[in-house]
Parts: sequence; structure tokens; C-alpha cells
Amino acid sequence: MLRYRVTSADGRRVEHIATVGLVWDFPKDRDAWREVDRLGLGVRINDTAAGRASFHFLAEHYLKADFGADAVRAKSANTIPIVEHYVRDYVIKRFGERIAEDIKPLEIQKWLKSLNEMGGLAWTTIAKLRGLMHRIYKIGILHEHVAKNPVLYVETRSRSTYRAIIITPAQTLAILKSLSSPLHYTLVLTCAATALRSSEILALRWADVHWHEGRIQISKRWAKGEDGETKTDVSDGYVPLHPVLAGHLRAWQRQTPHANETDFVFPSMRARGRKPLCSSVFVADYLRPAARKAGVHIEDGQKFGLHNLRHSLSNWLVNKAKVEPKTVQGILRHAKIQTTLDLYTQEDSDETRAAQGEFLTAVGMSTTVN
Repeated sequence: MLRYRVTSADGRRVEHIATVGLVWDFPKDRDAWREVDRLGLGVRINDTAAGRASFHFLAEHYLKADFGADAVRAKSANTIPIVEHYVRDYVIKRFGERIAEDIKPLEIQKWLKSLNEMGGLAWTTIAKLRGLMHRIYKIGILHEHVAKNPVLYVETRSRSTYRAIIITPAQTLAILKSLSSPLHYTLVLTCAATALRSSEILALRWADVHWHEGRIQISKRWAKGEDGETKTDVSDGYVPLHPVLAGHLRAWQRQTPHANETDFVFPSMRARGRKPLCSSVFVADYLRPAARKAGVHIEDGQKFGLHNLRHSLSNWLVNKAKVEPKTVQGILRHAKIQTTLDLYTQEDSDETRAAQGEFLTAVGMSTTVN
């Protein structure tokens, strides 16, 4: 017998008793609520008056509907726990006992602002919370549990202050020279040349390398110990395989004990190839030390990993090689070119200095200082 408490249609906190299961069958509160929702108990309680669902019910309904069979695109194994954390530990914690349609836009906005001023949350995280609340109401409207969405009128700031560490081709070469293992060497070279995400490069099998076509197929990513869908629909595609990179991959395939078509390209030797190399361990034990040795300034606690190679390639292609941004977007497989330009390409001081010099020359000023 499991005792649970919900907010009834008139806003009162009412304790209901129903046979759901034994307490030890539900070690976490979220597990119990999922079972209550599966049995339809929450719906029956809130059906006593149309449009008076509690926010707790609305949020749990969203997690079930938007992550399940009704979802237009299923969420990845990496995304689900993050979203559940935000919804349950922030949004439900604050508004769970309220009637969903009684929550006002201004109180949502004041709460979000307080998360930054008093809670220290970054505005990018707060913008994600706002987006989740908006989605919770949107799914609620779709399934006719509520009739309005107060989050439509709520504003937040969303500009990120994060600046990825960018490394030069020379620093990349220095890192490669520091890596004695051919597995580690080929992993970094492949990541640096293709800008694959860490989860994508770990999921690669030899069958994904199309030698004669000169490209590598990206159709999955490694998440939570298994293959999952790519980050976005646009991510599902191909990246180029230059003959130079192909030569290094061929050399590695001749050395690795796991060279069959279904084997991982970058396997965990400790796991005897049953799963790919552990990215976090590799970064901590090999990549970061090699980067510091190459002269990359990495402060304690500052992010640096395989993803920085992705940023670095984008930055170099646009600013130094003068490759068309649309081409770079294709290599990175971004859905929007603005993502490529805003997040993955930083301002180049040499280029801006040269541009300023061109202006001074056009004005008639001498660019040579005596």
C-alpha cells in the first residue's frame, strides 16, 4: 500500500490511498510518481474540474509524453536524465503543488531572475529552464490538460559567456607528438580533422569508414554504454575522409587487434574491444597533459577535451583558411549556420588588426609608424 499526496482541483492538498505497490518497489520518489501516472490516478484526481491540473501532474505528463511514443523525435540517452533533473529538481520543486493555470507569468520571471541573482545559475541554464516550462505547457495544451501557456510572456537572457579554448595547428601537431600510443594518436588526429563530437567518434565502427567514397558515415553516437541516435537529424550524415587521414586510419587498422567491420575504430583495450575507449579517462590522463606540454593554457577547472578540437577546426577554417562558412557548417553538421559562426568561430585578432589597417590606408593614413 503506497500513500501519496496531490493537489486537488480546488487547490487543496489531499492525501489519497491506493494500491500501487510495495515501498521498496519504488526506491525513488520519481519512480512512485511514474507508477501513479501510469495507473492514471493523477488524471482521475485532476479531472474533477476541467482545466485544473496541478503543475506536478502537467510536468510528469510532459516527461512521459515528450519522451515516449508520442514524441516526434525520441530524446537521446544523454538528454533524458538532464531534462528530468531540470524538471524535477528545479521546476516541480518550485511550482509542483500549484494549479498549473494559476501560475502567473510575472512570478515565473521573478523566480528565474532569482536563480541567477541568488542561486548563481548561468543565464544559459535559466533559459533552458524557461524553455522546459514552455514545453511542459505546450504539451499540456496539446493533450488538453490546460488551455493557456503563461511562459509565452516570460523573458530571460540566454547569451553564453563560455569561450572555448582554441588551439592552433602547430599546437595540435605538438599534442600528437606527445601521444605515444597509436590508438590515442589516431583518435586525436581523426577528431581534429573531422570535428566529430566525442560521442560520435567513439561510436565509429570500421564499417562506417567508406574508403573508396572518401567519407565517414555518422549514424549514431555512444551514450550510456550503448548506441543512440545522433544529436540532431542534421548530424546524421557524412564527414569527409581526406587521403592523408585515410592513410593514418589504415595504418591504425593494421595495428589494432580489433579490425573487423563491426569492431570499434577506437576500442577500449581494457574491455577487449567490447566497448569504445573511455573519453573522460583519455582526456584527463593523456589529452590535457599533452595540451599543457604543447603550450595550451588551461586553468584549473577550465573545460578542455575532444570538443575543443571541433571548435579549433571551425575557427581555423573560417578565419585562416577562408573557407566558406556554409562549407564549414556542412563539416560540423550544424542545422543553422548561425551556430557555426556564433559558437564555433571566434574573432581572429590578426584578421581584425589587418582589416583596421586596410581602413587606415583607405583614409590616407600611413600604417608605418616612425
